[in-house]
Amino acid sequence: MAFASFLGRVLFASVFILSAYQEFNEFGVDGGPAAEALKPKFNVFTHVVTSKAGIQVPEIEIKHLVTAAMILKGVGGFFFIFGSSLGAYLLLLHQMIATPILYDFYNYDIDEKEFSHLFVKFTQNMALFGALLFFIGMKNSMPRRRSKKVHKTKTV
Repeated sequence: MAFASFLGRVLFASVFILSAYQEFNEFGVDGGPAAEALKPKFNVFTHVVTSKAGIQVPEIEIKHLVTAAMILKGVGGFFFIFGSSLGAYLLLLHQMIATPILYDFYNYDIDEKEFSHLFVKFTQNMALFGALLFFIGMKNSMPRRRSKKVHKTKTV
């Protein structure tokens, strides 16, 4: 059972680690294709947050956001493989920030082609989010292992 659990964590984390690796290889000086795809979506997100919530989003270079995403996915995925809750929390943080920005189906009419594509990707990421919550819940519900110390009785 321990091997199956480890294998499941490896397969799950590979989604994040391989994505971070690909973004790292394509990064260049400007953040690469990931930054190109993120820039217009982040601009729409900041406009919506500013206009609807009245919160001013600070100026952030897109390549720094891509770097942060790579770190969260890479480090979080690595720690997750070895069963660390920290890894799951890092991946959760990435999912919470990236999913509503990248898969903004709510900015499209239901009849548009982009709506269905983005909605499917959004729900897939919500499934990953749910799996991470499940992992954290199961990890916290298990009793901690205690070392088995043998107490020697003194003989007289």
